[in-house]
Amino acid sequence: MVTIKEAVTKKDLKDFVKFPHTLYKDCPMWVPPLNFDEMATLDKKKNPAFDSCKAKYWLALKEGKIAGRIAGIINEKYIKVWEHKYARFGWVDFIDDPEVSGALFKTVEEWAADNGMEGIQGPLGFTDFDKEGMLIEGFDELGTIAGIYNYPYYADHMKALSYVKDADWLEFRIKLSSALPEKIERMSRIVARRFHLKTVPLRKTKDILPYTKEIFKLLNDCYKDLFGFVPLSDKQVAYYTKQYFSFIRPEFVQIITDKDDRLAGFGLTMPSLSLALQKTKGRLFPLGFLHLLRAVKKNDKADLLLIAVREDLQGKGVTAMIMREGYSACIRNGVTVVEASHELETNDKVTSIWKHLDARRHKKRRCFLKQFRQPAVRS
Repeated sequence: MVTIKEAVTKKDLKDFVKFPHTLYKDCPMWVPPLNFDEMATLDKKKNPAFDSCKAKYWLALKEGKIAGRIAGIINEKYIKVWEHKYARFGWVDFIDDPEVSGALFKTVEEWAADNGMEGIQGPLGFTDFDKEGMLIEGFDELGTIAGIYNYPYYADHMKALSYVKDADWLEFRIKLSSALPEKIERMSRIVARRFHLKTVPLRKTKDILPYTKEIFKLLNDCYKDLFGFVPLSDKQVAYYTKQYFSFIRPEFVQIITDKDDRLAGFGLTMPSLSLALQKTKGRLFPLGFLHLLRAVKKNDKADLLLIAVREDLQGKGVTAMIMREGYSACIRNGVTVVEASHELETNDKVTSIWKHLDARRHKKRRCFLKQFRQPAVRS
């Protein structure tokens, strides 16, 4: 028999965060997040997303042991922007037992319906900077800091629970040669000259900070029409600036400006932390931070996390400048493989970039949707 317990105490939340460590303890492809980071994201007192969101968390217990977890989120800003009264589910994991997954989703669906929602979609987080999308291809590929890893049976459970495809994302793995492809180099020079663009030299992390507000404004503008995106508030910008820009290596950041020193484009790559995070087992102390520092300083793999180009310059080759700078930084630092973060399968502007490089699509992930024809009925 499965029982559902709402995670309300600090101990409950720790159990919620740590459950995947048990579920994936023998899985070499799973990359654990840092526990303290997860705790902060789920804490309404720390995460500014709660200014426009409400959430609940549940644990499934079977035979006295935790067998699954799920979060339910209602993002009021999303509902206002997209005019869909959909709740979100996220942080979902469960053993291969239909009774467990059924109990978890029944609970979150009833909660959503009781709050006036007309459907539920996920896996999604509070914002697009949280992990999203259930893996449906690429189970034999190592996970990344930016992506969800899950077992293949998850998708079977979703189908059995009457969830359907809402959107799919693709991920690409790029092998780098010792020299930048000539076509990208040539295009980059032409674009820089034609539009009077330049690359901002970044030597220290503090050199990036004056641009962070403009960077997030650019991200808000560029991503506004992408699936489910909700603009970040000033408080969220400050939160993510502290979270992300305090430890990145400046040589892996690309900032392109125009003749008036306005931000024209931005790219963010960082050394892969996947293997280092596996060594930390979710703990920063006592030795976890050392593994992360080593990975940041010396690594032959990197993750391409973000690319954005100002709207009036999109489709004009500015991406080539960003790619040139990022590619060159990788070569200088001994990086031979780059993994691009997930991108919508319909986003041809991004997916077309990889045809100029030695790239292969190696992962696919999905957002599922279930619409309620009538309020969920309690048994």
